[in-house]
Amino acid sequence: MFVPGSALLVVSARKTLNRLQRTHGATAMESAAIFPGVCAAIDQHAAAVRDILDLGVENSNLVPVSVLLAGYARGILEDLREAEHAALPQSPLDWQDADWLHLRLAAVCTLARAS
Repeated sequence: MFVPGSALLVVSARKTLNRLQRTHGATAMESAAIFPGVCAAIDQHAAAVRDILDLGVENSNLVPVSVLLAGYARGILEDLREAEHAALPQSPLDWQDADWLHLRLAAVCTLARAS
């Protein structure tokens, strides 16, 4: 459970989300602006993440959104390290063929920007 005043936890979360924005968010959003299919896929993943955090995390309303998103993203990043997966999409064109994990991380970036 989040302890109010735990600034270190929030700072760590923001660092994770900022790093994720550089690796996934920027090119994914550029691709979403060009390709409606990528935009739709990221929107669907964002809705799923929002539901998971709202409905699947007890007392999620007491935890800063950045902390929830960063924790979720860290789990996905661990899955990426452990499993065989497609390479990180490098260009907007690559995002058209992005795998589930990379799209989910792009969705986390979308939610982080909105919070």
